[in-house]
Amino acid sequence: MNEYIISLGSNINPEYHTAKAKAELHKIAEVIKESVFIYTKPLLFADQPDFLNGVILIRSEMDIPSLKDHLMMIETKLGRVRNFEKNGPRTIDLDIIVCNNKVVDNDVYERDFLQKAIKEVKPELEI
Repeated sequence: MNEYIISLGSNINPEYHTAKAKAELHKIAEVIKESVFIYTKPLLFADQPDFLNGVILIRSEMDIPSLKDHLMMIETKLGRVRNFEKNGPRTIDLDIIVCNNKVVDNDVYERDFLQKAIKEVKPELEI
């Protein structure tokens, strides 16, 4: 069994899309705990609405590539459109940020809100 921390972010109807994404995660994995979700200012592409961000701790038999495929399917189902502006507005963004107590996404080191959210769901994890 693998343990993952998934980051969720949305700035298009964010309450709706984060709730839907959480429901979809419950269908594919055992949800253990979730952080408080907070609004943050956009990074890199400032001319857009604030993001609603948080993390969810899950357990799953899936390996990283399989889980990534499932996360992309959830994003697509919830209307995520991938275009030229990687950091632009989105209905939902789902990323694996920690796998089996190892940080696997460097955004964790650059975003305080991710570090705080990880500590909420996995206080013993050293970042």
